[in-house]
Amino acid sequence: MIILIKTLQVILALAILIIIHELGHFTFAKIFKIKVDKFFLFFDAWGVKLFSTKTTKWFVKLFPKFKDYETEYGIGWLPLGGYCKINGMVDESLDMQSLKKEPKPWEFRTKPAWQRLLVMAGGVLYNFIFAIAVYIVMFSIWGDTYLSNSGNKIYVNNLAYEMGFRNGDRILKFDDYEPKDFDMLQADLARRSVKKAEVLRGKDTVDIYIDRRMIGQVLNTPNMFGLAVPFVIDSLVENSPNTELRSGDMITQIDTEKIAYVQDSRAVFKSNKGKRVNAKIVRNGDTLDMALQVDTSGRIGVYTQIPGLKKQDYSIIQAIPAGLKYTLSSIGGYVRDLKLVATPSTEAYKSLGSFIAIGQVFPAKWNWLLFINLLAILSIMLGVMNLIPIPGLDGGHILFTIYEMVSGKKPSESFLAAAQIIGMLLLLALMVLAFGNDIGRLIK
Repeated sequence: MIILIKTLQVILALAILIIIHELGHFTFAKIFKIKVDKFFLFFDAWGVKLFSTKTTKWFVKLFPKFKDYETEYGIGWLPLGGYCKINGMVDESLDMQSLKKEPKPWEFRTKPAWQRLLVMAGGVLYNFIFAIAVYIVMFSIWGDTYLSNSGNKIYVNNLAYEMGFRNGDRILKFDDYEPKDFDMLQADLARRSVKKAEVLRGKDTVDIYIDRRMIGQVLNTPNMFGLAVPFVIDSLVENSPNTELRSGDMITQIDTEKIAYVQDSRAVFKSNKGKRVNAKIVRNGDTLDMALQVDTSGRIGVYTQIPGLKKQDYSIIQAIPAGLKYTLSSIGGYVRDLKLVATPSTEAYKSLGSFIAIGQVFPAKWNWLLFINLLAILSIMLGVMNLIPIPGLDGGHILFTIYEMVSGKKPSESFLAAAQIIGMLLLLALMVLAFGNDIGRLIK
């Protein structure tokens, strides 16, 4: 059931984002009076269509006028993307026969370079505008809640320990950059080509020099920096077996094990499932001895206080620049990610993922707020990915058009067709790599 829910979320998210992206191309094509032959969600590979406004019999019977429209709207069977087939353009269809005919005024190839540039950039532009709109709405309704890095300490995994970080460190700086968002610490470490991390360890400031050869591991190892949470009780869960506990109590010891953070307690509770343990509790400055009941799941039935959680509320007017700023910051982050992927020494290419990886980020239960947030994130990622200057992607078409505008020389159609084939082969290789990475992670 969980797999089904995640799969449906992925398909719905991809469908929405593909339509938004292709609508960007479609809109600018229509503005400049360029004929659009097809507008398809998913690929109708080998001519197989799940739906078409021109060939689906029941639809043609109900809406016969659609058959006469110049654009065929439809749904393909291969959910790896979608496309907007623009008349007179060298695209993934490689329809060269139509290009051998005399150019027509409604064709893409007859339009000025600046108009063709906007048509090609329209998809990416719409992806970014959509993300901005989503964040404006989210910030104006729910505000921005984030875990502040100020005052919070890290709880490290093996990789972070190997790099020199320790439990209880407070990260002050990455080179000259002062991190604000605790949840972005690992991403900042990888993206910003950090050479030195400055941390507060106890009362001392310690410099940790970063080995850039380990960045590939940073990108492929989740949860390097967990939040070191002091075991301070916020409230009791319903039917908690330990009703003698109070809000504000701090657990400092369980049996003979010292407990500095919540994470330190997990192994102790796990080894004492269904048993009673002796604990030392600090309450209002006094240390109390108390016997606690551990349930069969290895828990004691409490919620702990989360330090450093901040919320920024925005009016509708304030949310507009905030949404724009947040989107631009996210775009910059993903551009840095691409730079890492293109640098083999970082082994960042091992972090590439396919639809399998995308599916794993969606929750097992439907959550509209989380779904909308993921839509905005994926929309930014789709826009940035399409800016890669590979023939076959929007970035490749944009690059060739800019070259034409600068040099005054238009690439030949045979050159564009050859470049398109090379680009499609590169994209296929990237797709194979992404699927291979996902399968390898699942096996691991």
